Amino acid sequence: MKRLELAVESIILASRWLLVVFYMGLGLALAVYAVSFAKKLYEFITKVFVLEDTETILKMLGLIDAALVASLVVMVIISGYENFVGRFDSEHEGEVHWLGTIDVGSLKIKVASTIVAISSIHLLQVFLNAASYTSVQLMWLTIMHMAFVLSALLLAYIDKLSGKKKPSPEDGPQI
Repeated sequence: MKRLELAVESIILASRWLLVVFYMGLGLALAVYAVSFAKKLYEFITKVFVLEDTETILKMLGLIDAALVASLVVMVIISGYENFVGRFDSEHEGEVHWLGTIDVGSLKIKVASTIVAISSIHLLQVFLNAASYTSVQLMWLTIMHMAFVLSALLLAYIDKLSGKKKPSPEDGPQI
């Protein structure tokens, strides 16, 4: 019976390597997104002298938005691999200083914060181009953004609560 248990545990533990397929897929998706970013950047550069100020700001916000999405993907790939598959060797050149320090809770907070930032940029783009939207659309976009903000705040609060030190019997009575 013990051998069966060890075999099951080995299979379950080895299954974490299946996540590598997802991380590699995200890396490939990031490469495709980089091509999309390059296209947006090229279009911006070729039209920069004919764009109005508002249009220039909208195009730049679109580029910032793309950079945030790309950063989010990299953060998920690296920290997901570190947390669930295996550690990176410290011999890698250009090692990111936070590598190995982001746990699942911290990753959730960072992802939520990045989503709020992306949503904020999108909402700013909408407000700069408000004439193209109805008041109902503006209201719903704002409500959705506030839902993201509230979700991020709640995740941070829950993470803060779960990070508090639990009192031990040696600490004495808690007041």
